Amino acid sequence: MEIAQILSPERTLCHIEGVSKKRALEILANTIAESEPMLDADDVFRRLIAREKLGSTGIGHGIAIPHSRIPGCDCTLGALITLKDPIDFDAMDGEPVDVLFAMLVPEESNDEHLQTLAALAGALNNDTYRQTLRAARSPLELFDAATQPPAG
Repeated sequence: MEIAQILSPERTLCHIEGVSKKRALEILANTIAESEPMLDADDVFRRLIAREKLGSTGIGHGIAIPHSRIPGCDCTLGALITLKDPIDFDAMDGEPVDVLFAMLVPEESNDEHLQTLAALAGALNNDTYRQTLRAARSPLELFDAATQPPAG
């Protein structure tokens, strides 16, 4: 899976200020719905919140991968945001989160969903890749950084 297949420049936001966990999920839902008219932002938001209630998607190192299956979605979609100030996300390592990569997959997707999630987590576990994302100063710079394969 290549990140460029699921992410687009319009679904990439950089250095968002003054957000909470709930607001970050709302921003991700709105960002996806704005570029995908077949999806309803409120529905996406409710699904991301419901998934978080099952357990935090904070994977450590300041990274969260909120995700959900969603009806009416015919392909995997991603949205990436970085935050100006890290927020509490109940991450596994207890560290605050400042990079969030949301992923929506078709409702009937099973193995593909897990493989994409694993590939994304693998990329985000790469130190250099995370540093490159955090160093981005504009949405386009962040998109370019995100879609370059991690080195090492």
